[in-house]
Amino acid sequence: MIRIVLILLLFPGLLSAVAGWMGAPGFLHPEKRALTADMVRDADLTFGQIGAHREDFDVRTAEGAMLRGWKVRAAAANGSWVLVFHGVADNRYGVTEHARLLLQRGFSVVMMDSRAHGASGGEIASYGWLERKDTSAMIDELERVEHPKHLYALGISMGAGIALQAAGADARIEAVAAEAPFANLQEAAYDYAGLQRWPLLGKTLFAPGAWVLIYRGEKLAGFPASEVSPEKAVAGRAFPVLLICDGVDVVLPCRHSEKIFRAATGSRELWKVPGAMHTGALGTATDEFRRRVIEFFDEQWEKETDGTSRGIQTPD
Repeated sequence: MIRIVLILLLFPGLLSAVAGWMGAPGFLHPEKRALTADMVRDADLTFGQIGAHREDFDVRTAEGAMLRGWKVRAAAANGSWVLVFHGVADNRYGVTEHARLLLQRGFSVVMMDSRAHGASGGEIASYGWLERKDTSAMIDELERVEHPKHLYALGISMGAGIALQAAGADARIEAVAAEAPFANLQEAAYDYAGLQRWPLLGKTLFAPGAWVLIYRGEKLAGFPASEVSPEKAVAGRAFPVLLICDGVDVVLPCRHSEKIFRAATGSRELWKVPGAMHTGALGTATDEFRRRVIEFFDEQWEKETDGTSRGIQTPD
């Protein structure tokens, strides 16, 4: 009887550990969503409807990978630019509607395929470790050709985590709006180990899967997973953040945004969107999303002129 109980207790952990070991390569090499001609035509139609002008924007990283993307100038450009970051296994087209609302307000945008995504090069996705330096290379090139007056970032899911870490490492990014970011890689691994339904199981019975996933990922990729942490980024550098968490998100639940909110040393705001699934805030609460994001970036520009501070705003 004792043997049976032990087997029942240990088997889930052993099974999850095997799954973590097998899943690590896919974690570093997410499925690529190809940028198709139809996507380009549709994006051009969207931009054309609001008088925005798209150009190809390619940037070579420090280690030689080529990042492919677009820079899109607003019809009535206000001189400020926003770096817009897509989620995992997606490409720049996936944030077209986010770009549209910014362009309509006069913010020009940069939309890049993240490394190992879309049309961009790069051997692995590192969820911020290498992407921070990629972002600095993007900013270097943008400053060379466009001379932005102000620079902000907006990201969703993986892209939100990258945006926060990039801002933590590069002070040229003045503020970040982040929807459904992960707090750190280990915390995100618990959700995946819990099958994106039962995070408590991911931290208990299935925790070995999360530990093994991160351990093997570190060994395969050669970077410290513990340092891939938006939570640490906002604690290390004070900058304004608008955190958006989706109320029924089971992929990266609101506790991730809440952990980042508590760690932030700069001005901060947390908006919980009832009924929104993962990265679904724009579709669920379109008008409110547009209002909050635009007001957030507008306020950063105003703050530069009058010296006021946004301060800490408590969650809704």
